Amino acid sequence: MTDQFQTKGWCRFDADPAVSAWVAAALPFAHQAVADPANAHWMRCGGTWFAGVNALDNDKTGAIGGGSPLAGRIVDHAYGLAGGRFDWDRAQVSVCYPGYPAQGEDESDASFAYRLNRDSAHVDGLLPVGPARRRFLREHHRFILGLPVGEGDAAAAPTVVWEGSHRIMRAAFTAAFGTAPPHTWRDIDVTDVYHAARRKVFADCRKVTLTGRAGEAYLIHRLALHGIAPWGDGATSASRLIIFFRPELAEPAAWLKAA
Repeated sequence: MTDQFQTKGWCRFDADPAVSAWVAAALPFAHQAVADPANAHWMRCGGTWFAGVNALDNDKTGAIGGGSPLAGRIVDHAYGLAGGRFDWDRAQVSVCYPGYPAQGEDESDASFAYRLNRDSAHVDGLLPVGPARRRFLREHHRFILGLPVGEGDAAAAPTVVWEGSHRIMRAAFTAAFGTAPPHTWRDIDVTDVYHAARRKVFADCRKVTLTGRAGEAYLIHRLALHGIAPWGDGATSASRLIIFFRPELAEPAAWLKAA
């Protein structure tokens, strides 16, 4: 799995009893997060996507509601990649509904077209800043851990990732940041470099669809280009729910240079 993760930028784990138990325990809290009026601002794309960033009230072990810490083979694998244990972030509760994506009221035509035609492909942590929405590195995740909930309907707005894209992104950002001290990277505008790297990824890398049933899991490299595919005509699910963890790295340099 380590080799695949480092060469392709993603890996997938089959059903694991420890993951299944954690997902089953977390599911009621995920539903509560979606229904909580305090989280209404996370409803996007004309009501077809609840983004739910950090909406799950888990602790630093991944435990929620007095339950067990996050565990399983994929968690052990993540600790191995990191060289030891680390704190888990509050998880994202991402729910898509039939019709995703609809155009949101505050979404430009160009942004919606990119979401519809390119799955809103992005690298996490490169945030749009200011009226011009220029991109800056403001978050430094270790990886993206996806925990599907449900039956794994491949037509129901699945996660997609471009294999090998992390290598293209690493090369592009290595050149962009150059010899600048890592603590200054947050103030370096990488918009043009990022867009050029995305175009190369679309031309050179294979897009892979990641699906899974409850208890299965996948890990995506933090530099990999990934997104959400549109809801397909053949989908039979009423919704698609995935819980995502993106634990933070302490240093910007590790975001770029670590495995």
